[in-house]
Amino acid sequence: MDRIIFHIDVNNAFLSWEAHYRITELHEELDLRTVASAIGGDEETRHGIIVAKSMIAKSYGVKTAETLNEARRKCPGLLIVPPRHEIYKKYSRKMFDLLKEYSPIIEKFSIDEGFIDMTGISDEITADPIQAADELRQTIYNRLGFTVNIGVSSCKVLAKMASDFEKPDKVHSLFPDEIQEKMWPLPVGDLLFVGKSTRKHLYNLGIRTIGELALSDPEIIISHLGKHGKLIHDYANGIDSSPVASETPDAKGYGNSTTISHDVTDTTEAKKHLLSLCESVGSRLRKDHVCAGVVAVSIKNSDFVRSSHQCTLQSPTNSTSRIYDCICRLFDECWDGAPIRLLGVSTSKISSESMQQISLLDHMDSEKNQKQKKLDSAIDEIRRKFGDNAIQRARFLDTEKNSHQTEKG
Repeated sequence: MDRIIFHIDVNNAFLSWEAHYRITELHEELDLRTVASAIGGDEETRHGIIVAKSMIAKSYGVKTAETLNEARRKCPGLLIVPPRHEIYKKYSRKMFDLLKEYSPIIEKFSIDEGFIDMTGISDEITADPIQAADELRQTIYNRLGFTVNIGVSSCKVLAKMASDFEKPDKVHSLFPDEIQEKMWPLPVGDLLFVGKSTRKHLYNLGIRTIGELALSDPEIIISHLGKHGKLIHDYANGIDSSPVASETPDAKGYGNSTTISHDVTDTTEAKKHLLSLCESVGSRLRKDHVCAGVVAVSIKNSDFVRSSHQCTLQSPTNSTSRIYDCICRLFDECWDGAPIRLLGVSTSKISSESMQQISLLDHMDSEKNQKQKKLDSAIDEIRRKFGDNAIQRARFLDTEKNSHQTEKG
């Protein structure tokens, strides 16, 4: 049986969720989706960047990741509202909970999109997957109040490509026999995992469309782009056998990652994101009274090439500062300077806090460790009572968090 894969992508997620929240929970009359509006940084200081924008704002040329001043020059009447990441996480959970009613095999691709394997769910879906996808699209809107695009295919990459066709609130198919007509004429930069750097390499090879990439000699592509070249050549031909990987609770480790809305090329900015991730991971470890013996950093660049590095600690820990110090060393060893779009911090080799073995170095520095432990506990308690933003590190002041986080583990 051929697979049936849906890719669900929320249309203009953050702005759509913000608009729905304001109408249904704050009882406001204005729908942000119907005016020139955007989710952005601090409106008082005009700092930060555009995280999401309405279709009307887009028509003025407003782009994601540009500064508020740049956006206002293009659209003087632009209404900018601050992000509410907790609200967006809530709506994301609601959507994925709804998807679980249709299939147990769901892969969360990001906060606002995911894959769902509909293979063999019912004879009706097998007979007419397009109609089934359209019914799911309507159900999401009727029950949750926001629109999605759904791509339908026999593999993940084609389903993902299909969902990016005409928007909003549409269902599109891209089966193997439709590739030549629907996908090959598109610019090569539209192909999944072809970023700016890869596109430049392909342009230098005279490859401008997905079809030209698909029909090119794979050995030439691989000689210039390595394994990544093999991947995108396969994708251009609709070849993707990867399964929809359902996430299951993983008791072996704790981790957190952040997808960043713009290219990060500065070490200082990257380490601010890493510190935020370490705070989250450390807090979760302490909450469960466990320690980690291994920590790891992962980096995904703007071409979606991932690299990672890990190390074993001298003794298990749940201290934010110890985890962060190690992560920074790993980052310095691992990062090749390419623009960063995702950063992750993960831990493994988990042990009970009560079973932690104290190393000689820990014993020699026990007073410092005890002070750090009390500080971490005090910060955890303040945030538990008054919210995550009740207390912040000085380096986060005036820093806009324009990324969304996805917890793992």
